[in-house]
Amino acid sequence: MNRVSAPRSLPVPMAAPRSSALATLLHDAAAGLREIRGGRSGAVALHAADTRQRPGAQALLYHVLRHLGLVEALRAQLAPRKPAPAADALLCTALALAAVPQEHPYDAFTLVNQAVEAAKSDAATRGQASFINACLRRFLREREALMSAVAGDLLAQWNHPLWWIRRVQKEWPEHWQQILRANNVQAPMVLRVNEQKCTPAQYVQALTAINIEAFEKNANAVVLMSAVSVHGLPGFAEGEVSVQDASAQAAAPLLLDGLALNEPLRVLDACAAPGGKTAHLLEFAGADSPMQLTALDVDPQRCIRIEETLQRIGLRAQVLAQDAARPQDWWQQYCAGEPFDAILLDAPCTASGIVRRHPDVRWLRRESDIAQLAQVQARLLAKLWPLLRPGGRMLYATCSVFRAEGQQQIETFLARNSDASLLPSPGHILPAAADTEGSLPDNGPGGHDGFFYALLQKTKR
Repeated sequence: MNRVSAPRSLPVPMAAPRSSALATLLHDAAAGLREIRGGRSGAVALHAADTRQRPGAQALLYHVLRHLGLVEALRAQLAPRKPAPAADALLCTALALAAVPQEHPYDAFTLVNQAVEAAKSDAATRGQASFINACLRRFLREREALMSAVAGDLLAQWNHPLWWIRRVQKEWPEHWQQILRANNVQAPMVLRVNEQKCTPAQYVQALTAINIEAFEKNANAVVLMSAVSVHGLPGFAEGEVSVQDASAQAAAPLLLDGLALNEPLRVLDACAAPGGKTAHLLEFAGADSPMQLTALDVDPQRCIRIEETLQRIGLRAQVLAQDAARPQDWWQQYCAGEPFDAILLDAPCTASGIVRRHPDVRWLRRESDIAQLAQVQARLLAKLWPLLRPGGRMLYATCSVFRAEGQQQIETFLARNSDASLLPSPGHILPAAADTEGSLPDNGPGGHDGFFYALLQKTKR
């Protein structure tokens, strides 16, 4: 699944650091913000940060990104003439803590002092230390008036690009506020329990025994009340659990439920990296299933991640570094030209449904990306459909809330392929949404990411 590159697991929440450490976190998060403004993803934005500081810097950076519309509006009030990029990033980072202190509360004096120290520590901002100091002190003095001045600004209110806000308003007129509001809340850490090794109830008990609060959500999903490092999870190294949102966990049962898993079914995971859904397909089929699974990804390095995921869980599949849209390069050579019984097409998309986990996505995407990615999705559908046997099924999935990548894409595909029919499917799942027409229910606290699923069947001749 080729997405905007971003960390797959939620970072450990930032504990309030000693004041001496706050300057370093402010500096590193501001540097990450500059990288994202320059087009780099959140996965690489903090590459220069010390590894010991990186979890805290990432948590602070994500806090800034979730409130970036607000802090940029406030900065415009404080400094109508935009500062140089490094100073602007540091000022916006400090303003995010000052304007929305509930998540990371700091004493006002400490925050200002440490922001100035961070400015003085870098040649790119040293000359702006007094300016940053003055802006922050003015904000603290005039907080109520400044917050009121930006209250009617859509960008400040919803913290998404204006084109994104307007598109969601148009496509989801009854739910747009719910979608945008959900995107601005940090998602919980959700695990998928491998029922070949234990049950969700057993795993919750194991977590409780080491003072990690968690609850069962639905099917194989367990939600943690607070995120932890995966290395602190019991049985993670042995493949008992994987990190995967509840919406993403729907893919394997949607594709495989009702199929004869005791037969050597030929299954293709067409855009498989980093391997979460690949592993779930094998887990769902069961240890004794003779299912033959082929997993593709165009990037050889990402294929290594698939192999590592499967090795951790103790499962096997044929993993190929190939372009799913070019079956002429791999289908005959590696799959003997035999049609597949089932295909999972988790297509490249805008990732607009997983913004609550990856808040950089909204600031990296351009509206033109939607049409470009929709073309990629249509090409993949067209190229893979002939590889499906008559009577076989394909699950088309994207982690997007935009209709061009979901409902409209499938409507166009069905109009062009008379041998395709739509089986009962969730359709668009809105992020953290209550049950709406064509969506999955919101099973308990924690919500879920935005996704689209369409289960297609090829007509038998």
